Amino acid sequence: MTPAFDDIPEIALAWHRDGKGAALATVVETWGSAPRPTGSQLAISGAGEIAGSVSGGCVEGAVVVEAQEAVETGGARLLEFGVSDDTAFAVGLACGGRIRVLVEPVGRDLPEAMLAELVATRAERRQVGYVVNTADWTRRLTGAEEFPERFRLDRSGFEPDGETFVAIHNPPLRMVVVGGVHIAQPLMQIARMTGYDAVLVDPREAFASAARFPEETLIHDWPDAALTAHGLDPRTAVVTLTHDPKIDDPAIVTALKSDVFYLGCLGSSRTHAKRVERLREQGFGDADIARIHAPVGLDIGSRSPAEIALSVMAQITQSLRRG
Repeated sequence: MTPAFDDIPEIALAWHRDGKGAALATVVETWGSAPRPTGSQLAISGAGEIAGSVSGGCVEGAVVVEAQEAVETGGARLLEFGVSDDTAFAVGLACGGRIRVLVEPVGRDLPEAMLAELVATRAERRQVGYVVNTADWTRRLTGAEEFPERFRLDRSGFEPDGETFVAIHNPPLRMVVVGGVHIAQPLMQIARMTGYDAVLVDPREAFASAARFPEETLIHDWPDAALTAHGLDPRTAVVTLTHDPKIDDPAIVTALKSDVFYLGCLGSSRTHAKRVERLREQGFGDADIARIHAPVGLDIGSRSPAEIALSVMAQITQSLRRG
């Protein structure tokens, strides 16, 4: 699993452009209870500055030494480290493992222009993969269409040939919750706990108030305008909760015209049937209607707002990971 979106490539590019020299170290393979997952990155400057992590501290020192040498002399390299049981325990693991780390000096082996394109693509919230052949050291960038399963699962790793490594760079996950109702309170909390950048949209300020949703991002605008301004993409989930067609329907229409990976709508089967009638009148067909999860959430017998929120989050996770 690829770690959460960070700014490691951006830092490496900045150090390189500042004349410090830089290298990127990436975990490309793990065995056992390795401290950091495949795809984790560490940026190292020629002056020994570091950002990120490839091992939780176990082997960073050795990687920094190799990276600084690579910055000076060039030459990408694959390093392999064994993490002992004692060391693993010290960083919170039950047992040790092994990791392979790819070290690439920026400008010498990893072209500056390619890294700059990767950084720009990430800034635009577009999915991008970095592909390097460790046999001939050719490199290229690719989109989600070439490795759809890897992008869906956030799974960096080697292809079956054992030579082609694919680093997945997915934008951060986002969730737009429409309706400041009781279910939204635990749903926003669970969303943040599972790594989503969540916002709550409701033009009714009495519902979406700071008192009811402390520390949450609140948007007091009509949902169609709010969702359009916020931006919707394949890494975004939308959940409507108000039961009010005046508020829910504009959000649903906007979401259906986008490529969000999940759209869930609160309401009974009878409520959804009426919703479908309204959508068909607006020209939406069977394929569009099939994208809507309604009644929202997995059927786990939920009763309380927190249990319903849990079922919704479970269904979102299922949609993300299983398609």
